[in-house]
Amino acid sequence: MKENNNNSKQVLLSVLGVAILVVAVVGVSFAAFSYSKTGEKVNTITTGTISMNYVEGENAINLTNALPMTDDVGKALADTNQYFDFTVSAKITGDATINYAITAQEANEEAESAIPNTGVKVYLTDMDGDADDEILAPTKVSELTATTGSEPSGTPSGQFILHTGTFSATSSHDYRLRMWVADDYAAPATAQTYKLRVNVYGAAAAQ
Repeated sequence: MKENNNNSKQVLLSVLGVAILVVAVVGVSFAAFSYSKTGEKVNTITTGTISMNYVEGENAINLTNALPMTDDVGKALADTNQYFDFTVSAKITGDATINYAITAQEANEEAESAIPNTGVKVYLTDMDGDADDEILAPTKVSELTATTGSEPSGTPSGQFILHTGTFSATSSHDYRLRMWVADDYAAPATAQTYKLRVNVYGAAAAQ
């Protein structure tokens, strides 16, 4: 009888061991990709009667699913922790134009544990009136155009361009950014993260 009890305990411990192993593996898989917003309001420009503000949305993106996904699945991400909403607005008095650029900037503190730019895709949409219309098709960060410092928006060099536009009257635009692991990225066994900061720069056009 004692031997049977011992055997039962061993079987139970074995089952628990397998369960813990499965949880650990799933935990690593789901922790391998994490994106969160960094920083506060990035830019405010003022030139006489012209001012432009970049206002971040309330929600940070915290993607925890490390499994690569197709573009169709990524474009449909709809939970509040799976996208980043923000607004760009301009107040203009008189006859003036503002050139602006929305850029992405890496915010990975530890490069050795970061997913490479070739493994992450971004997708930007126009949310004016909740339209969710495509502005930037799903694109790997590594394939975005890098700024050179000579852009009309006054953007510094070394950032990735998501979108450019102009304001010629007081108005605002709402945007939504989604980001996911590319379906052709082979994730390593160790946990990885990727963080991206969204910046907006603007400058008055020459008259």
